[in-house]
Amino acid sequence: MPQALSHDHLMVRVSMTARLALEMRDAVRDLSVGWARRGQRLGFGIRMAQGYATLGRIGFEDRFDCTAIGAVINLAARLCAEAADGQVLVSGRLAAAAEAVAVIEELGERELRGMARPVAVANLQRLK
Repeated sequence: MPQALSHDHLMVRVSMTARLALEMRDAVRDLSVGWARRGQRLGFGIRMAQGYATLGRIGFEDRFDCTAIGAVINLAARLCAEAADGQVLVSGRLAAAAEAVAVIEELGERELRGMARPVAVANLQRLK
């Protein structure tokens, strides 16, 4: 049976996730300079949400995949459609957890397809 993470463990994981996302964004930004010289535009947006999901194996004996399902997965997918080049969009819940480690730009609430209510969205700008 899965166990809930303690607050301290959760904060460590949020910090690691925010750092990874921002480092990935910056690495792609550096790569995009070289691609621009070749006439290609390379954009990169990240989206993240925090919550509960069900992870598991689906399929049958000859073919199977691993997947995650749940409202948080749908939320992350909807945020993906909203993320512009260079943005690290996070749900309000994740923004609240990440504000200790990152500078956050609140973007307000957004109507996202498939969500019953507007969702608070923020952009992680940089680490503190």
